[in-house]
Amino acid sequence: MKSSLKYKRILLKLSGEALMGTKDFGIDSATVDFIAGEIKKVVNMGAEVAVVIGGGNIFRGVEASVKGMERASADYMGMLATVINALALQNELEKNNVPTRVQSAIDMRELAEPYIRR
Repeated sequence: MKSSLKYKRILLKLSGEALMGTKDFGIDSATVDFIAGEIKKVVNMGAEVAVVIGGGNIFRGVEASVKGMERASADYMGMLATVINALALQNELEKNNVPTRVQSAIDMRELAEPYIRR
């Protein structure tokens, strides 16, 4: 189903907390499946969708650093949480036949393609 879209490229920012659904922590698979289905609808309309996802449902680096954790370590842990969320969303999108790529500025080639800002 192709339609005339005002924008052909869409950037969607999702808080990690959006993946929790009604849970207090972590990832709710039904919620991730719903989000993937909504993204698929937009892709089927002809849009290219980029998703930037947070990791606050798993870890919050700022809160950990306030409680005494070294800031860089806390930030790295938060970045890893975002990759966990990205992989969860990628899994649901791929199950719905939406091709995806996870990119990360932290080198982890087995999990994500390198992202280099230029």
